[in-house]
Amino acid sequence: MSDTGWNLADLWEAMAAQIPDELAQQQGERRLTWREFNRRANGVASALLDTEGAAEQDKVAQYLYNSPEYLESVFGAFKAGMAIVNTNYRYAADELVYLWDNADVTTVVFHGTFTEQCEAVRARVPRVTTWLWVDDGSGDCPSWATEYEAAAAAGTDENVKGDWGRSGDHLVLLYTGGTTGMPKGVMWRQDDLFGVLDANNRKRMPPEQDLDAATSRVSKAGPRNMPGAPLMHGTGLFNAISNLMVGGSITTMEGRSFSADEFLDSVERYGVNSTSIVGDAFAKPILRALDAEPDRWDITSLRVIVSSGVMWSKETKEGLLRHNPRLIMVDTLGSSEAIGMATNTTTKESSASATSDTARFELGPNTRVITDDGRDVVGGSDELGRVAIRGRTPIGYYKDEAKSAETFVMIDGARYSIPGDYATVGLDGTINLKGRGSQCINTGGEKVYPEEVEECLKLHPDVADAAVVGLPDEKWGEAINALVELTPGATLDEAGLREHVKARLAAYKAPKHVIEIKSIGRAANGKLDYTSLKSIASAD
Repeated sequence: MSDTGWNLADLWEAMAAQIPDELAQQQGERRLTWREFNRRANGVASALLDTEGAAEQDKVAQYLYNSPEYLESVFGAFKAGMAIVNTNYRYAADELVYLWDNADVTTVVFHGTFTEQCEAVRARVPRVTTWLWVDDGSGDCPSWATEYEAAAAAGTDENVKGDWGRSGDHLVLLYTGGTTGMPKGVMWRQDDLFGVLDANNRKRMPPEQDLDAATSRVSKAGPRNMPGAPLMHGTGLFNAISNLMVGGSITTMEGRSFSADEFLDSVERYGVNSTSIVGDAFAKPILRALDAEPDRWDITSLRVIVSSGVMWSKETKEGLLRHNPRLIMVDTLGSSEAIGMATNTTTKESSASATSDTARFELGPNTRVITDDGRDVVGGSDELGRVAIRGRTPIGYYKDEAKSAETFVMIDGARYSIPGDYATVGLDGTINLKGRGSQCINTGGEKVYPEEVEECLKLHPDVADAAVVGLPDEKWGEAINALVELTPGATLDEAGLREHVKARLAAYKAPKHVIEIKSIGRAANGKLDYTSLKSIASAD
């Protein structure tokens, strides 16, 4: 048991003892109880500890699609007192090498379909001594890897831990590409991560680990959660961890790219209660599918949708409520560096209120909006400030003191995380999110945040998705350029889209040029590659 706060392996072992025969994970026909989840994680932990030179807080990378093996290997690493490292499965060779080298990874757990990618970089990541191959039917296990299933299947009911034990100080490393620069490893102590995720529960746990208290609130199977977002990103992973903290189960879809049809099929088939998505990038396809076939799916089991990372429009939320009036939709302002900065909760009853507007959030109790010179933004003014949160936050970026000092700062004697989200503050205290300062466009002396214009464009019926970038311009300094992905059958009306923006935003925010593009190319986490999009716009 940890004497430094909450440890997730200790907690999940307690859950397995409390509800051993209840569902923990499922994917397709695969169904794993909490007892099986724990046993298999013990097998993975043993394999990690049996590695020559294994040490406390060795780094274990998950190079996996959504699957039971993802969370099993996370659990196994936590049992062994090791840290996990999320790996973006879209990365090319140089990006993988940078990530695994920067994170000091010693073990990579990978789906068989990534064998060729792993083979190509093995010689460039000499610290990686263990490769755990997850069979996905794509080929045979290479000679240099170990079969993951053999390790997991060898697990027993005897809980495994390293000689060094476990600690609330043990880390979850969440690598984030952010909006500029190379990926940075956000260091979350397990105790802090537990605390910030537990803050959403009705029955809160004490600050020091108390497993009896944790299990006493779990008398039966917990809620059924299905990540719509990839587990390799914080939105999916942290929501899954939060659900397992209260004895829930995690369903993962079998498809390796998001399909609204599969999502809705799974909600109905498995009786999913909650899901995590990334704004309109996920919600709009779901709504289109429901609108096209309103009688096809029964989604009444779905009660909560949590979104983070990308704006989620009021219009899309209202559309989803037409199909399930019982939905509670929680739009959270947060990031890898700051969980729970602000929220926007939409229900049938609240959907008509101003606070359900797109990008408008209610500040959390530990959150404030500050100007660049450290003042609080005045409510009702036009001042811009950065959203800052204190309390349980990461301890910094892995091996990067300079960037840590930029993001995690002391204000009025308290330590704040300030990831860079700019916002204004209304008279009622709510904030209106503008976007990340790193993408801000300075046009004619006016600052324009791409996300604000993108959301406006996406309200047009002809626009399926949009991206906005600034390009050098002799007259304006930077000119606003929009790239739009049109809905099926629509044709580009550049002048009409400009007028659509001018009718809703200040005229200077309207794009000077609109470019049709086949696909905006959002990443699996719903985010945009602004560098590539700017290159496309420049070449047009």
